[in-house]
Amino acid sequence: MSSEPLATVVLATAFGGPEVLEVVQRPLREPGAGEVLLDVRGAGINPIDWKLYSGMMGADPAALPMPVGFEAAGVVAAVGDDAVGPAGPIAVGDEVIAYQITGAYADRVVVPAGALVPKPDGLGFPEAAGLMLVGATAIHALIATAVGDGDTVLVHAASGGVGLLTVQLARLRGAHVIGTASERNHEALRALGVEPVAYGDGLLERVSALAPDGVDAVIDAAGTDEALEVSLALVADRDRIATVANFGTAAEAGIKLLGGGPGSDPGTDIRNAARLTLAELAGAGSLTLPTTTMPLAEAADAHRRAMAGGLSGKLVLVP
Repeated sequence: MSSEPLATVVLATAFGGPEVLEVVQRPLREPGAGEVLLDVRGAGINPIDWKLYSGMMGADPAALPMPVGFEAAGVVAAVGDDAVGPAGPIAVGDEVIAYQITGAYADRVVVPAGALVPKPDGLGFPEAAGLMLVGATAIHALIATAVGDGDTVLVHAASGGVGLLTVQLARLRGAHVIGTASERNHEALRALGVEPVAYGDGLLERVSALAPDGVDAVIDAAGTDEALEVSLALVADRDRIATVANFGTAAEAGIKLLGGGPGSDPGTDIRNAARLTLAELAGAGSLTLPTTTMPLAEAADAHRRAMAGGLSGKLVLVP
């Protein structure tokens, strides 16, 4: 007697805080044409995950129960017809990175083949699982602000997931990078060739002292009023200031809003094109992202930890 295959998934069963996340068993369908069944080895946690189930971006009851998670890494378990990704045909056994997908918080999930790129051999599954959303965001921000060789760029929240990849990618473009971070993360930033600077009173003066010839561009991954005020004081050209975290007061200032917030540029084509580049750089060791893992069954606690802030790098759920 055969039983229907099941997947362990995390769902938001209501709008609210992490307490609305539940780990449940759900029927698992076979992949259709252009789809793949992925055995998940890691799922990246990102702020957009809790922004969605909190109701901050809309609270339509029809969206519930809501699958959570946009990125994962794992092994292909089954393929439908015409399963082709950006790097070519996909086969059972392939180790892949999946972005952008729906319902990544799972042990198995059916995903579009077009969302999959090969995972480099030298990159662990947890590291791969947390790479794409922050990396694609970083590349989008650097392109939007035209950061290039010889520029001085200020990155707010430089020790977070987006910030760490932004500073490394900016350095690869030949930029001089200043990054705001808590004191405990300064040494790690220096190791990446970044000049760290502490948050708080006097930030503008501290950055100005590190950049006597001025700052050319700013990327804000912090979303604070302090970050916005200092950015506006340092850079006159609003086209060279972008935020991926402030979708309130920043809009009134006329700077670039990037990502999934209201009125922002999603940069879909740029972010999709970034995936193969990110995988190549990470596989070659040119990009590093500190990763902390927690069990999938502890998704709610993992979100509480992530929302508390202060974590360097990425938090990844492992089934």
